[in-house]
Amino acid sequence: MFGFPEAYKPLPKKKKKKKKYIPQIVKDIQGYKHMEIDYAFEKNISYSQFSQYLECPKKWELNYVRGYKVFNSTIHTVFGTAIHEALQYYLQFMYDNSGAAADREDIEGLFEEKLRTEYKTQYEKNNKQHFSSPEELREFYNDGVEIIKYVKKHRSKYFSKKGWYLVGCEIPITLIPNYKLKNVKYQGYLDLVMFHEPTNTFNIIDIKTSTRGWNNKAKKEEIKQFQLILYKKFFAKLFNIPLENIKIEFFIVKRKTYDNPDFHISRVQQFTPASGKVKLNKVTRLLDEFITEAFDEQGEYKDKEHEMTPTDKCGWCPFYKTIKCSATFEY
Repeated sequence: MFGFPEAYKPLPKKKKKKKKYIPQIVKDIQGYKHMEIDYAFEKNISYSQFSQYLECPKKWELNYVRGYKVFNSTIHTVFGTAIHEALQYYLQFMYDNSGAAADREDIEGLFEEKLRTEYKTQYEKNNKQHFSSPEELREFYNDGVEIIKYVKKHRSKYFSKKGWYLVGCEIPITLIPNYKLKNVKYQGYLDLVMFHEPTNTFNIIDIKTSTRGWNNKAKKEEIKQFQLILYKKFFAKLFNIPLENIKIEFFIVKRKTYDNPDFHISRVQQFTPASGKVKLNKVTRLLDEFITEAFDEQGEYKDKEHEMTPTDKCGWCPFYKTIKCSATFEY
């Protein structure tokens, strides 16, 4: 029998890593093979398209049918993309490992990288024309860091690991909303989906960025609510989950807070819109009307003039008071 030199000892055997428990329903959703879109003869619609049509069918027509798309990225959209990715990474790491381990990750550094990368991407799309300043970028970076610090400090208030499992981030949802027009498919991505095993319920969370949060007027805007209500309907349909077992929530992160030393100022606002039968039927009807008004039987855009629906938001439209749009109303 061979011996080992005095200075050398065999390495201890590695302990087998305990296999992480994942509920079967979570595994099924994570392994689901999603419907593909053949862009050669199929059209995809998104919530962005649908909401734009609801706001003003003429604006949707000019953008998608006539092809008058204009650059519309801003520092706000760049910031939104970067903070989404940073928070999603943090939560994914937390549920894969632990809260303490996630806190040790350099999420602030990741956010800065994402902010720079996304700005550069949009800068290239804008014919290399800047749409922000170094000072503004620095301000938005500092705001993002404060949001990340707040979420880290208060994560247990919003995200628990007791019975909760992260199903995934950016979960795709692709299906045919109207089977009379099979070449038109709806595609969306769910920011966060959580599963609570003790109650057998899901929570679909949509991360929104805001300067100081949503006021009552913003909360009452149905078009905002329709996004999550549709996701609830489609998630239930795809994975055969009862509607009553699905909750929805807007997770609103605020860049700015009001200074008040006497009160705890939160950088997170949670809002759960009503999503019962009445709302579900309404958004289903509106989506069906959009599809049938906008697409023909082959799934192509209908070559027709769509009406304008002037509102106090017209001033923000890139087509306002142009030759392409006759909405010259004053507000």
